[in-house]
Amino acid sequence: MVHQQSSQARLSPSGDTEDIVALLAPRLAHFAGVARTEHVTRAAQEMNVPQSTLSRALVRLEEDLGVDLFVRRGRTLALTVAGRTFLGSVERALAEVERAADEVRADADPATGKVAFGFLHTMGAETVPGLLHAFRADHPRVRFSLVQNYGEAMLERLRAGELDLCLTSPVPDAPDLVARRLDEQKLRLVVPADHRLAGRRRIRLAEAADEVFVTLEPGYGLRRITDALCKEAGFRPKVAFEGEEAETLRGLVAAGLGVALLPPPAVPRPGVVELTVTAPRAAREIGVAWLAGRTDTPPVAAFKKFLLSRRGHLLPS
Repeated sequence: MVHQQSSQARLSPSGDTEDIVALLAPRLAHFAGVARTEHVTRAAQEMNVPQSTLSRALVRLEEDLGVDLFVRRGRTLALTVAGRTFLGSVERALAEVERAADEVRADADPATGKVAFGFLHTMGAETVPGLLHAFRADHPRVRFSLVQNYGEAMLERLRAGELDLCLTSPVPDAPDLVARRLDEQKLRLVVPADHRLAGRRRIRLAEAADEVFVTLEPGYGLRRITDALCKEAGFRPKVAFEGEEAETLRGLVAAGLGVALLPPPAVPRPGVVELTVTAPRAAREIGVAWLAGRTDTPPVAAFKKFLLSRRGHLLPS
């Protein structure tokens, strides 16, 4: 295809990649359609676009690239060497776009779509499996991508668009997030079975001021709650071990390495005794959070509605 010199500047090889993509992307499907039929009129009919629009798109594409993609042979077109090279990459790119479009449409399907759901490690053994079982009674084909992490990490993944919803504690208060309190979970002081306090059923936290604590690492919500409760009880905890998972801490307590403030276990663990804390009030709020202003897909909206309906009875009794 022969062109007059255009007054418009062609794309520079060193041009910004995003600018090039934005300029070329709308014309790639037109180019692929003509390359497939080798005929502008037939391609225009198949693609349901005016022939003049298609012809102009091809001319502009060649001008933008600075190379001829077609040569004319009567009423038909044939790809040049450059055109064949370009077509291979264009077809792969369009196929990938089509695959991605199919995937996101499937994820948004009301019956079979997907929910990216984050939750605390302590919710994983019993709470979340129970929630999913109950939800899928009415939505049996909705799929889930499950992420277990500590609170701050999940909130960052919410902000990055990697999660739709998350169960976390403390309930976040941030302008870019929406959060709703769902339930409250009492915390217990967990001590070794042979500990001096093991014969007790209840305890004031101040009575553990001289104990060595095992806790989650700084940045975890339960660690902040532990520090705040100890401060309210009049002491700063002496921390010997820091971990990333509550059941690991319970194991450390069973080994006699310290005491810990923890939520109840899914299954009672031998080697420890769990004491009710009478003062200060030891509990953590559990809430669901999502990104403000984000439009939910139908499966996400359904699961969000389900979680909110569980307010006050989210946790196993």
